[in-house]
Amino acid sequence: MDRTAQLTARLTGRGIVYDPLSTAPSAASLHVRAARVLAANWTGTSTVPSRHLYPHQWSWDSAFIAIGLRHLSPLRAQTELETLLAAQWGDGRVPHIVFSPSVPLDAYFPSPDFWRSSTAGRAAGAPRTVQTSGIVQPPVHALAAWLVHRADPGLSWARGFLARVYPRLAAWHRYLLRRRDLGGGGLVSVVHPWEQGMDNSPCWDAPLARVAPAPARSFRRADLDHGAPGDRPTDLDYGRYVRLAADYRDGEYADGSGEFIVEDPSFNALLIASEHALARIAAELGTSGSARHARAERLTAVLVERLWDDASGMFLCRDLRGGAIRERSVSGLVPLLLPGLPHDVSGALLNTLRGPHFAARTGLVPSYDLRGPAFEPNRYWRGPAWFNTAWLVERGLRAHGEKGAADDLRTAFLHAAGDSGFAEYVDPGTGEACGAPGFGWTAALTLDLLHDTDGVMETGEEGGDRR
Repeated sequence: MDRTAQLTARLTGRGIVYDPLSTAPSAASLHVRAARVLAANWTGTSTVPSRHLYPHQWSWDSAFIAIGLRHLSPLRAQTELETLLAAQWGDGRVPHIVFSPSVPLDAYFPSPDFWRSSTAGRAAGAPRTVQTSGIVQPPVHALAAWLVHRADPGLSWARGFLARVYPRLAAWHRYLLRRRDLGGGGLVSVVHPWEQGMDNSPCWDAPLARVAPAPARSFRRADLDHGAPGDRPTDLDYGRYVRLAADYRDGEYADGSGEFIVEDPSFNALLIASEHALARIAAELGTSGSARHARAERLTAVLVERLWDDASGMFLCRDLRGGAIRERSVSGLVPLLLPGLPHDVSGALLNTLRGPHFAARTGLVPSYDLRGPAFEPNRYWRGPAWFNTAWLVERGLRAHGEKGAADDLRTAFLHAAGDSGFAEYVDPGTGEACGAPGFGWTAALTLDLLHDTDGVMETGEEGGDRR
């Protein structure tokens, strides 16, 4: 039996019945194309998001990529996470970029000589043998590690995968919960828009307005060599990003003194989901995870108390320097991932998702309010639909029993991913490809939606051959 026939049999057996992906050869073709993207972006120890625009290892990208890689090679998925965690700092933070020494310095900005991790980060325990950035990204890693383990428990046990990553993941969560509770209310804060992952969201416009931008002549943007200016952040916004990062570096990466301190619903929801996953990892290793489950439940209650907004029908960000942020973004929908939400909150989130602010013509989820004053359908996080947030919302719909809506979103995802050449993001109204082509997490999460048809993420009860 040839490879395509094998894939056809496997995917048919998994009940993939999308339209027009309802024919197994089409599903198999999508699988093969996604696998080729990940093969092209694989470096031997990790996967770059994009060979040209993002030529290093990114933190939450690698978590999402590992989730997809588990369906191709559980070993590669484990290696992906192990490579990232090997660059962890002594204080527990997992840096948002791990730089490859084989990539020229001018291929990406900010480059290693900007971050100066081994010197400016010395007090925080930055590694000496690898160069990294000094900020972080959303903590999807424990969730990814649990799913990767479940893909092939035999291989995981044979390699001691969970036993090796658990202490690092626990230290990562400890850093966030202890060092980043900058508002004193129990939620984690981000200190740079890049940390939240949705870098250019209109949610950041008000807090960034306080930041004097770095002079344009003091840096050169490498992203415009590979991306259309209309798809990317403006020079003014980029100057503010650089100023914030430079100030954080010059303060030796100490937390809490900068101009940008924001409690974000998506970042905290992903921490809560990963706390549940870390509890399951602890139980798998023979220790109790009950304290972590209890902490996750407490954090869920705090998230609702501090960031839920009845009038908007969704979660909103909180600027600790300036007060409430009223902009609606997809970040406020991601907490749908959490099964412990109060029923009235989850119901309101579902209504908001289906309403005029987020119901895009393509069936995808825009990154920002379709009716918002700052909406731009093609500009980075100011309106385009992203595949990682669509995956999170799809998982959330399944967690709350919304199978029909989840199936619809999955179908829209697979259409858009395949038609766009696995683009970084797309116009939510037309599906037009934007950003980098052949993007790592787009391909990886396509594989996950093709294979994991139930989306049972919270319990970890996943069956089938993942080899």
